Amino acid sequence: MTSRTAPDSTELSYIVEGMDCASCVQKVERMVGRLPGTAEVRTSFSRQSLQLQLDESQTPRDLLETNLRALGYRPSVLTPAEDAQLATDSDQGQHAHALEQGAGQQAAGAGPAWYATGQGRVVVTAGTLLLLAWAGSFVAPAWSVPGYIAATLLGTWPLLRRAVASARLGEPFSIYTLVSLAALGAIGIGEAAEGAVVVFLFAVGELLEGLAAGRARAGIRSLAALAPRTAQLVTAEGLREVPAERLRPGQTVQVNPGARVPADGTILSGRSSLDDSPVTGESVPVDKEAGDHVYAGSINTNGTLTVRVDREAADNTIARIIHMVQEAEGSRSPTARFIDRFSRVYTPGVVLVSALVAVVPPLLGQAWEPWLYRGISLLLIGCPCALVLSVPAAITSGISAGARRGLLIKGGAALEAIGQVRTIAFDKTGTLTVGRPRVTEVQGHGLSELEVLRLAAAVESGSSHPLARAIVEEAGSRGLSLPAAANSQTMPGLGVGATVEGRLITVASPRFAAQHAELPVSLAQAVARYETQGRTAVLILDNAAPVGVIGLRDEPRADARPAIAALRRLGVHPVMLTGDNARAAQAIAADLGLEVHAALLPADKLRLIGELPGPVAMVGDGINDAPALARADVGIAMSGGTDVALETAGAALLHDRVGGVADLVSLSRATLHNIRQNIAFALGLKAIFLVTTLLGFTSLWMAVLADTGATALVTANALRLLRWKGGSK
Repeated sequence: MTSRTAPDSTELSYIVEGMDCASCVQKVERMVGRLPGTAEVRTSFSRQSLQLQLDESQTPRDLLETNLRALGYRPSVLTPAEDAQLATDSDQGQHAHALEQGAGQQAAGAGPAWYATGQGRVVVTAGTLLLLAWAGSFVAPAWSVPGYIAATLLGTWPLLRRAVASARLGEPFSIYTLVSLAALGAIGIGEAAEGAVVVFLFAVGELLEGLAAGRARAGIRSLAALAPRTAQLVTAEGLREVPAERLRPGQTVQVNPGARVPADGTILSGRSSLDDSPVTGESVPVDKEAGDHVYAGSINTNGTLTVRVDREAADNTIARIIHMVQEAEGSRSPTARFIDRFSRVYTPGVVLVSALVAVVPPLLGQAWEPWLYRGISLLLIGCPCALVLSVPAAITSGISAGARRGLLIKGGAALEAIGQVRTIAFDKTGTLTVGRPRVTEVQGHGLSELEVLRLAAAVESGSSHPLARAIVEEAGSRGLSLPAAANSQTMPGLGVGATVEGRLITVASPRFAAQHAELPVSLAQAVARYETQGRTAVLILDNAAPVGVIGLRDEPRADARPAIAALRRLGVHPVMLTGDNARAAQAIAADLGLEVHAALLPADKLRLIGELPGPVAMVGDGINDAPALARADVGIAMSGGTDVALETAGAALLHDRVGGVADLVSLSRATLHNIRQNIAFALGLKAIFLVTTLLGFTSLWMAVLADTGATALVTANALRLLRWKGGSK
C-alpha cells in the first residue's frame, strides 16, 4: 500500500454496500493497496466506508470502482458538494450522513430489511432454487438431480465471479474460491444436492455477518440522534429558535426544563440537575450551576439554564465520540494484525491439504470418490471467515460498549494495551483531585494580602491551569480590579511570569523561588505549614524578591479511594506522579493509599514512565501531562482536561470519574477474554470437523456449518460485549 500522498492526488470517500464484514474489508484493502497511486487508505466495515487519496494519473477512479464491483460490492462516491450539503442538513454533519448512507441510503437512519440488501437477495435466490429443486424431486424424481445441479450452478455463479475477480486482483485463495470449488466439486462427484445446500448455507452465514455489522451501525446512529435539532438562541430581541448545527462558539442559548442541551457549553446562569447518561453513561443526574460544563444531548431535568456555546455541532462531544468509534477500526490491535497475517498463509494451506487428501490416498490404491468427497469437505471446513472475524467483532463491540458508558477508546491497539498494564500512573491535580482548588490563605511580605493577590491574579489571568483559575476567582470574589499583564512567559512545572505595571512579577513554585532568592523566614514558615496541611503553596516574586505566598487546597475526588482499591483488586499497581511539593502530595497519597513521586517536572514524569514496571498507563488532564501520556504504553485523559491531553491519549474518560480507569481495565480484559474465546471457537470447531472428515463422518452440509456455525458463534459471543455494564461506581 502506498504511504506517500502524491501532490496531485484526490481525496475520495465511498460508501461500499456489501463491505460489512472483516474479511470483506481485508479483500478491499488488499485490492486497493495493489493499485498504483493509492495512499492513506481507511476502511470501516461497521460504516461500509472507504476513504483514500488517489492519484488518478496512475489509477483512474473508474478502474477502482470497477474492481470494487468485480469483488461484489456497490461503491457510491460522496462528492465534496454532497458532504457540504449533508453537513448542513444533518445533526452531526458528515458522520451521521456516512452512517445513514452505509445503512442503505435511508434518510431516517434505519437500514433496509435484510431481504432487500444485496446479500439478502442472494440468500432468497439460493433458498428459492434449493426449495424448487427439492419440491421437484417429489413431482418428477428423474429431474431431481438436474434440478439440484441447476440450483448449485445458479447459486455458485455470483460466488464464482467474485472468485475470478479476486484471483485477477491478486488474491487467488479467497473464501469465494473455496466455496466455488467445493460446490462444483460436489456436482463432479454426484452430490449436487449437497452442493446446493452448501451454497445456501454459505449465503446465510455471510448475511449473519452483515446483520451483526448493522447492529454496530445502529448503535452509532442512535448516538448521532441524541443532539436536538433546534436550539433557543438568546438575542437582543429575545429568544429565537434556530437549527442547532448553526450555533457558533460564543453565542448564548436557553435550555428549558425537560429539554436537551443543544451544544457543548458552559452554564452562565441558572442551576439544575442534568441527566448526562445518554452521553457519558453516568446513571445519576448531576447538579450543575454557573461555571460548569454541559454536553450536547444531556437532558435538563428541572431549572432553566443559560448556556454559552463552546463548540460547534461538528466538534461537540457526541461528534467526537462518533468520530472516535468510527476511526477506531483503523487502529488494529496486535492480535488482529497477527490473525490477518496468519490467514494469508492459512487459506492456501487449506487448499494444499485438501488437494493432498483428495489425491494421495487414491494414488496409493484407495477409492477415488470417498477421498474426493473428504477433500471437498476440507475446503469448506478451512474457510477462514470465523477466524478473521474473531478479533474485529470483539474489538468493535468492546469499543461500542465503552462509548455507551463514557469510556472512549481510540482503537483496538489501545483497547488491548489497557488490559495488559501492570502499572497505572496518575497525575494529581484534576485527576485524583477535583481540579477545583480554592485559595485558603494569603500572606504578604512587605505587601498587603490584597496587593499580593492582585498581582498574582494579574499574572495568572490568561492561564487555564486549575491553580491559576483559583487565584483569579479569589481576586474576583474580593472585588479586586486586575491590571494588565504583558510579556507573559510560562515555565512548565515551575511557574509563570509577566510584566505588571512595569514590574516583573513571577508566580512560582517554592522550588523555583528558592533557586532564585532566599526566602524570608516568615514566608518559609508559611510554605512549610501549608504543605504539611496538604495544601499547595505558590510564591509571588517582584523582580526576583519574594513578596508573598498563597496557599491553595484541592480535595481528592469522592471516588478516588475506591477506584484505587478497585485497581489493586485487578492486580494493577497505582502510583501518583505530580509536580506538586512532596509534603502536599504525600498528604493526598496517604489518604488514597498509593505510592507517590512528587516535585516532578514534565521531563521527570517522562523519565519515570520509562522506569516503572510495564506495561504502563498514564492518566492525566493537562498540557504538562501530554508528553507522559504519549510516552506511556497507553495514555488515558480525563474529560475535563485540555485538548492537547485528549488528542495525545489513547483513551478518555467522558464522565470524569477516576473509577472509569478500573472500568477501562475491566472492559479491556473482558474483550481480550472474548477474543480468546472467539479464536478457540473458530479453530476448535474446525479441528473437530477436520478429524470427523478424515474419518469419513462429515457430510458437505455439515462441513459448511463448521464455518457458518463458527461464524455465528463468534458473532453472537462478540455481541455479548455490548451488554457489558462495568464494575466501579
